[in-house]
Amino acid sequence: MPILYAWSGSITADPMQFPEARILLFCRAPVAGQVKTRLARTIGNEAAVRWHRALAEHCLNTIVPAQLAPLQLWCSPDIHAEFFSRQQAQFSLTLHGQSGPDLGARMSHAFDVALDDAEYALVIGSDCPALSADYLYQALTALRDGIPAVIGPAEDGGYVMLGQRRNHHPLFEDIPWGTDAVFEKTCQRMDDGYLALPPLWDIDVVEDLQRLKQEADCLPLSDELKACLSQIDKPLNPLSLVRKKRE
Repeated sequence: MPILYAWSGSITADPMQFPEARILLFCRAPVAGQVKTRLARTIGNEAAVRWHRALAEHCLNTIVPAQLAPLQLWCSPDIHAEFFSRQQAQFSLTLHGQSGPDLGARMSHAFDVALDDAEYALVIGSDCPALSADYLYQALTALRDGIPAVIGPAEDGGYVMLGQRRNHHPLFEDIPWGTDAVFEKTCQRMDDGYLALPPLWDIDVVEDLQRLKQEADCLPLSDELKACLSQIDKPLNPLSLVRKKRE
């Protein structure tokens, strides 16, 4: 049976506290029809792209100033989109192209690359506005202290973060990606023990936007996310983004 570890600690302000680690941020280029497709069914492709871009930039603005560990931006479909170049110019990070036939293969490849010159690594997505620097600090501390793996569950049954000291390839093989069984099946394969952090939620469907609006005062949101939120209709109306009139 996997061993569940408990964590206790606090974040400090020391610069680059985990230089021996890597944070792997997975992100798609903001192309209409290819990002936030479930969200786009309700709010449209143009609005979905804006949300995708705002969430990614919010994530970067959360991670980079915290100076936790070197950041790698893992790009899809490749590193050549102008969006990625702009992030590299603005933030201290390196660009890497995702490689593999499915999400599991792409994450496994990223871990293989990162762990070639790092002692441990975390992979995260860009669509969880509740993912904080303190949350990542807890995960990195656990890995530094020798816990083999750490996982941040998502409320929908997936996960928002996964960390490893060594790449355990079965974690990424034959997983039903996009279902509510991902977290459970992943944990079942963590043979050496792991730390499970408290569950978070991410932005997948239009109801998540309303939840974000309700919880916005509790989260340090970026200006662009606040601007997106300001365009959400009141709950009495069908939830959508108010489209600005074209000038």
